[in-house]
Formats: sequence, structure tokens, C-alpha cells
Amino acid sequence: MTAAATAGGLHSPSAATPSSAKRPAKRVLPGFRLTLGFTLFYLALIVLIPLSALVFKTFTLSWEQFVSAVTSPRVIASYQLTFGASFLAAVVNAVFGLLVAWVLVRYQFPGKKIVDALVDLPFALPTAVAGISLTALLASNGWVGSILEPYGIQLAFNRNGVVIALIFIGLPFVVRTVQPVLEDAEKELEEAATCLGATRWQTFRYVIFPTIGPALLTGFAMAFARGVGEYGSVIFIAGNMPMLSEITPLIIIGKLEQYDYAGATAVATVMLLASFFMLLVINALQSWQRKRSGA
Repeated sequence: MTAAATAGGLHSPSAATPSSAKRPAKRVLPGFRLTLGFTLFYLALIVLIPLSALVFKTFTLSWEQFVSAVTSPRVIASYQLTFGASFLAAVVNAVFGLLVAWVLVRYQFPGKKIVDALVDLPFALPTAVAGISLTALLASNGWVGSILEPYGIQLAFNRNGVVIALIFIGLPFVVRTVQPVLEDAEKELEEAATCLGATRWQTFRYVIFPTIGPALLTGFAMAFARGVGEYGSVIFIAGNMPMLSEITPLIIIGKLEQYDYAGATAVATVMLLASFFMLLVINALQSWQRKRSGA
């Protein structure tokens, strides 16, 4: 009977399993070679070709002309303002961004969802609108500027305005980077530290901060990188005074308006190299964060 059944083509489930396991898994996308080729083609078309055109245009300058274009006193002053203001704004955002993320994660209060949505407003708001709004608020005839003007405090049309604009556009990067890490943090460790007699500061320093530290550094780096390349929200509130409140992107725009394309691409190449370096730092910090979290 068993032999007849076997001869008739009846197979047990265990006998059918190996043949079904050998079947190739169905993929949603085509094969690796096709998708990789399309990916490289798309990146070359959108990213590499425009950037290579920038570099090739810079090569039309001699080394002396390149150095002269990127190290003139006016350009050096713009570097100092751009990178200095971006760093200062990133430091402020690292402190207050951590505070905002902490409040949104650890506390419940009326209007929490509204506050959480307002954090993303600089992402959705056009940068020119942000610059005009900050200028109208902080100028000498604005709501805040008119109050501070009698005390000799000017926040618009100088370097202070540049820092404030960069703080405005950089805050979401820190909050949205730290917030998910705080949500995933194990509160049992904090409770254990409290039971062992640790103070609130000791609990934060030795238990919480080591967990959120990599994410905070990543948010700081992203806010700094965003500030270095910012243009729209800064030009309205900076005053754009040469050697005082002129940012590097405005230098590039000015050279283009004067038809100095080679000089503009030279300064842009320096900014490109700086952005590429910061991108490497951000990726390294994100990799470190994943290793620390065990992902």
C-alpha cells in the first residue's frame, strides 16, 4: 500500500520541503545589477555631473588666482562669520534642543501636539519668509526690536541677526535627532540609579547623557552643517555689510552678479569641500550612535 502510494506520486510534506526551499525568493525590485546601475546613473545625473562642472570651472583658474580668490580679506571675513555663527548657533541649539526634546518626551501638558508640530515649522517654512519674519520682529521698529533699541541692543542688521536666524533654522535638527533616542531610553536604569541614592544630576550625567550623547552630537553636526549653507533666512536680517555681516553664500551670489564665474566657483569649491568634510563627520557620528545603541 505504501509502495503503491509512493509510486502513484504521493509525497509527504517533509519530502516537499527541500524543493520548495530551493526556490529563489521573489523580490519586489529587479536584480542587484540593474538597480545598482540605475542608482549610479541617477546619482551621476543629479549630483556628480553638477558638482564636477563646478570643479572643472574652478580648474580654469591658475593656482595663484585660486588662492587669491578664496583668501581675499572680504572672503576670509565671510568665512569667519559663516562658520563662527553656525558653530555658535549649533551650540545654542544643542542646549535648548535637548531641553525641548526632553519636555516633549517626558511630560504631558495641554497643547503638546501643537508644540511638537511647531518644532517642524522651520522645515516647512520658506527660508525667505523666515528671514522677513525675523527682520520684522527684531528690527528697530519691530515688536521686540523697539523694546530693546532704547537699551542699545540691536539684534537685526548685524552679526546677532545672523546667529538668531541660524538658531531658528537649526533647532529642529537637534530636537528630531535626540527625541527618538529619549523615547527609547530605558527608564528602569534611571529608577535603579535613584534607588541606589543617585541625585538627579548624577542620574542625568552617568545614566541618561551617555545614551543620548551620540544623538546630541549628530544633531549638533547637522545644525552646524545646515547653518553653513543657509542663505535665504540670513540675507534679510544680516544687513550684508562687507567685512562685518556678509556671509559666504552672499559672496558667491555677488561674484555671479559681477560675471566673475571662476571666482564664484572657487569660493563655492571651498564650501563644497567643507560640506563634504562635515558630511563625513555626520556619517561617522551616526555610525557611532548605531553601535552604541546596538542596532
